[in-house]
Amino acid sequence: MKISRLLVSFAVLAAGVMVSCGPDLKHVSGRSDLFFDSLASSWDEAVPLGNAELGELVWQKGDNIRLSLDHSDLWDLRPTEEFADTARFNYRWLQKCVAEGDDKSLWDMFDEAYSNRPAPSKIPCAALEFPAAGLGRVRSVRLYLHDALCRVEWESGVSLETFVNASSPVGWFVFKGLDDAGFRPSLDAPEYSVSSGAKDQNGLDNHEVSTLGYEQGTIVEEDNSINYHQKGWGDFSYDVAVRWKRSGKTLAGVWSVGTSNGKADACRETEKALARGLKKDFASHMEYWNEFWKASSITVPDMVLQKQYDNEMYKLGSASRSDSRPISLQAVWTADDGLLPPWKGDYHNDLNTQLSYWPVYTGNHLPEGEAFLNYLWDNRDAFREYARDFFGVEGILVPGVCTLDGHAMGGWPQYSFSPTTAAWVAQHFYLQWKYSADSAFLQDRAYPFTSDVAKALEQLSFIDASGHRVLPLSTSPEIFDNSLQAWFHSMTNYDLSLMRFLFDASAEMAAALGLDAESAHWEKCLSQMQYFDIQDGALTFAHGFPYNVSHRHFSHAMSIFPLGLLDWNDGEEARGIIKSTIALLDGNGPDWWTGYSYSWLANIKARAMDGEGAAEALRTFAECFCLPNTFHVNGDQTRSGKSRYTYRPFTLEGNFAFASGLQEMLMQSHTGTIKLFPAVPSEWKDVSFENLRARGAFLVSAKMESGAVTGVSVFSEKGGKLSLQIPRRPEPVVKDMSAGETYRIL
Repeated sequence: MKISRLLVSFAVLAAGVMVSCGPDLKHVSGRSDLFFDSLASSWDEAVPLGNAELGELVWQKGDNIRLSLDHSDLWDLRPTEEFADTARFNYRWLQKCVAEGDDKSLWDMFDEAYSNRPAPSKIPCAALEFPAAGLGRVRSVRLYLHDALCRVEWESGVSLETFVNASSPVGWFVFKGLDDAGFRPSLDAPEYSVSSGAKDQNGLDNHEVSTLGYEQGTIVEEDNSINYHQKGWGDFSYDVAVRWKRSGKTLAGVWSVGTSNGKADACRETEKALARGLKKDFASHMEYWNEFWKASSITVPDMVLQKQYDNEMYKLGSASRSDSRPISLQAVWTADDGLLPPWKGDYHNDLNTQLSYWPVYTGNHLPEGEAFLNYLWDNRDAFREYARDFFGVEGILVPGVCTLDGHAMGGWPQYSFSPTTAAWVAQHFYLQWKYSADSAFLQDRAYPFTSDVAKALEQLSFIDASGHRVLPLSTSPEIFDNSLQAWFHSMTNYDLSLMRFLFDASAEMAAALGLDAESAHWEKCLSQMQYFDIQDGALTFAHGFPYNVSHRHFSHAMSIFPLGLLDWNDGEEARGIIKSTIALLDGNGPDWWTGYSYSWLANIKARAMDGEGAAEALRTFAECFCLPNTFHVNGDQTRSGKSRYTYRPFTLEGNFAFASGLQEMLMQSHTGTIKLFPAVPSEWKDVSFENLRARGAFLVSAKMESGAVTGVSVFSEKGGKLSLQIPRRPEPVVKDMSAGETYRIL
């Protein structure tokens, strides 16, 4: 890709300094690297490494250095027994229970399976352990973000370097300076056959791993290798292979995980990696990461936000690739504590998956976003079956809580079986099209998927006595939690927003494809939707239900962000609704917010052009809701009143929504005009970004110095009309651009 470089390459990493870490490897030191003076003593504070298929957490457990291993395919996919009861597992029966106030039957059918059965669930893998007692005191632990490599140094002179190869399914570990000739790894497998006595500390009632009921796998150790085979549910099994070589005071080894679902043979992959050698594997590893960091970068004067952002983008590159599984609740960093992961490590589509992919668009990481789109596309048959068997309609609907293979898992039925979930995930097809300007993607995937969702919701809804299209039941995640009150008998703003967006997007897509009759049909469906419910100038949950309580999920404000149906640029009426809605969020306070609430709030405030408010929300997230390794853990870890939730279950959506919030502060393009620095705090005088992506497939770089924009460069991938708003200029710059053209201003 050819584009003018206004900024220094790898600005995200500041001035890159090449430092030698041994005879073979050199690393780039960056300002946002994680640096500690000891190894973490818990898995959720470990240093994270990954390549979207394999994951590794580096920490110390007791007297051992521990590398907790993971694989994105590790799932127990046993079917939910209750859902085989077709007389009750359907939307009509659910409606009947709600009408009769029969919450016990609803619990027994939908929530019992999720809460009281261990599976389906993401499952843990195993861990490599190395004896630490003889190594002495740790001097330093560093995660090199640019290189996706962790280095540990001991005062004795021993060092460890470890990375998960970005280009092949193996992880490497290299110890140098060893005096102990017997130093070698061991493998610690999960306690599948006996109770470990592990206890959930977060009040989530997570199941012990042993409740899965597997027969314990076999571990075979030889002089320079370990092989572990574990059978899971049904025909599923997985293997962990470890190989190493010892040369003088250096021990270098590789590990891999293979599953019966995948193509990689763990044993064979480790053999091939050792044959290739460390230097060659690290070179191929760096080919990926060099390109990843070139995709985009930002520079802001707030180092708390800068460090958090850089680490979020690093986690994105570690957890999602075009050919990988999408980001689940913990991605490739499943809990290593003897329990199944929080909320089973599943695909929560009532918020979590969607927020996890917010930063791929403006962040110019569309290939990483393809993982989610491919998952949705590849599971269309399961989604059609769900729409037909549960809801009784044709088309596509998506479970709110979903397995690896696209099937419903249950949970709170108000949200795990919300039909408009499908409209929210469909937005990602729309965004991929708008940011890529890829007409083939529009025709082959974006419109077919989105219109199939629209068909299903059109069939499920009906025209009421007032002439409005409504759903039989309406909800607003996760308002009123798991109670009968959570089903509203009028349309919630959440469902209204999603259905209005869906029909509007379908009409726009059909028109772009020249399908005029279909476009007109979706326009008609849109015209049948009522406007948002407003009380005292602000968005409500639903008619008669104002936002008057603190709540973590801003589902009532979907129309502001992420859907953009109410926009600051739409005039005074829209601005008044946005300001009043935000005022209620602030006024009712954060008592029952979680970390992702602050990330989401930052995106909303950025759309309201409130740079100071957005930055404050992001800073609160980074300082109060993240562990030292930057993992988001839902609760306020400072116990400073930012939330009454003070627990620490790790999930990723808040991390990635944070990155999106900072991007929204620096550039917005959802109105058709690219706005530079639209929500930057007044005290930020020196800000820059490189290669942020705008709708229409424009890549934009801009620099502000001493409060004035001093350079702008726009590269057009596909050609088209550029409309660019530069601060302090009264009118946008408008220019017709050709594909491959670069336009420079100032």
